[in-house]
Amino acid sequence: MYEVEVKVPAALEAVRSRLEALGADREGTIVQADTYYDAPHRSFVDTDEALRIRRESNPESGTDETRITYKGPLLDDESKSREEFETAVGDGETMDAVLTHLGFEPAATVRKERERYGLEGDGYSYTVTLDSVDDVGEYVEVETDVEREADLEPAREGAYDVLERLELDPTEQLRTSYLGLLLES
Repeated sequence: MYEVEVKVPAALEAVRSRLEALGADREGTIVQADTYYDAPHRSFVDTDEALRIRRESNPESGTDETRITYKGPLLDDESKSREEFETAVGDGETMDAVLTHLGFEPAATVRKERERYGLEGDGYSYTVTLDSVDDVGEYVEVETDVEREADLEPAREGAYDVLERLELDPTEQLRTSYLGLLLES
């Protein structure tokens, strides 16, 4: 599975209004706390990889979920597209203990509130996420998943089209992760 993602800084209130005018489907708001880990055997900063435990709560439904995710290196110079593997974890504290006992060290935790919308575009279903990231700022992410590497470019072009429909400029895209932005601040 490949994740195709583009992210730009944005004023969220204006984007929210544009999404409503386009008839996007509001999917809800969640709060995420992502703890990223450094590997004992290689530098994820140097290899452009990521390993995280995500704790997610849904204030609207009162549910909580924990997932572990590995993200491979970026696949192109034009987006944040990468191979991704993710699975649910029954107990985030136990998963943290497993990783730390194997030599992985927590690097930082990124906390964000995310409001998600569904929007169709160019043959793909996109998730448009309005992110308010603690100590980092406000951003919009447009993403979709594709099965084949050959679908990366058309899905990325479709994501750019979604940004333009939201009156956002794809050339303002940031390829730096929220973790990287937090560490830079």
